[in-house]
Parts: sequence; C-alpha cells; structure tokens
Amino acid sequence: MVDDTNEDAKGEARVRPAENVAAERRKARLAEQLRANLQRRKQQARARRAGDADDRQGLNDGTEPQER
Repeated sequence: MVDDTNEDAKGEARVRPAENVAAERRKARLAEQLRANLQRRKQQARARRAGDADDRQGLNDGTEPQER
C-alpha cells in the first residue's frame, strides 16, 4: 500500500524537496524585491533632503498656489 499523504506519523506536514526548492527560490526573489524597494526609498529620501526636484507629475508640490 502506498501512502500518498503529505503528513508523517506525527501528523506534521512533510516538505518534499521540490517544494523546498520552490520555497527557497520564492524567498530569494522576495528578498531581492525588498532590497530594491528599500534602495528606491532611500534614494527618494536623499533627493528630498538634498532639495532636488521631484520628477513626478500631476500633483502640485505645494510651492505654488493651486489653480481653481
């Protein structure tokens, strides 16, 4: 008889090697995205401290009166 469940004798979930590899790849990808996001936010903060213009368009930056 073949046991095709994903639980061991204690009822704990077993992780198959393929699932483990996929989970590790996902963790690495998410970590890389998090680092890239952090770097982007740091750059934005540095630009604000330096007084550089914000490249975004569409919203008034508050230095000029709004047109009505």
